Amino acid sequence: MSYLNEPEVLYNLQVRFADRNCIYTYCGIVLVAINPYDDLPIYGNEIVQAYNGQDSNNLDPHIYAVAEEAFKQMSRFEQNQSIIVSGESGAGKTVSAKYAMRYFAIVGGSSHDETQKEISLVEKKVLASNPIMEAIGNAKTTRNDNSSRFGKYIEIDFKKDLTIIGAQMRTYLLEKSR
Repeated sequence: MSYLNEPEVLYNLQVRFADRNCIYTYCGIVLVAINPYDDLPIYGNEIVQAYNGQDSNNLDPHIYAVAEEAFKQMSRFEQNQSIIVSGESGAGKTVSAKYAMRYFAIVGGSSHDETQKEISLVEKKVLASNPIMEAIGNAKTTRNDNSSRFGKYIEIDFKKDLTIIGAQMRTYLLEKSR
């Protein structure tokens, strides 16, 4: 979509999601995701490999396409990259961030088993910190039984050879009532 207006965006989302069962859509340079409230078979290792090293214009819209573009820009220009995941309560922001981190963990790996073990360990540690954060900062809402009441900034650190060496999660905007 090159000309964005509300009716065209809504129509495009209707066609992609309701008619074609595609949860991802590009609206300009923004990837829009509709939470299907269901597990979909679109996040496996074979899908990661399909997006790895590809031009995002050649493949269907996906969180992996956004992650791949950030990874390519980071490796090509040696500059930090950011992915902003935004939306309403229950939109799937936390899950989308997990999929992006998973993509980086797989793509930032190596063919060596030892490196893969290290990356798996880093990914597990980053993802394991989420339940701790949820325990002190989530609440039940009418739209989401486990709604985050805080924002998260996740930083993933890479070596020069593009393998993951660590990650940090920072929280901000914790609601005063929590």
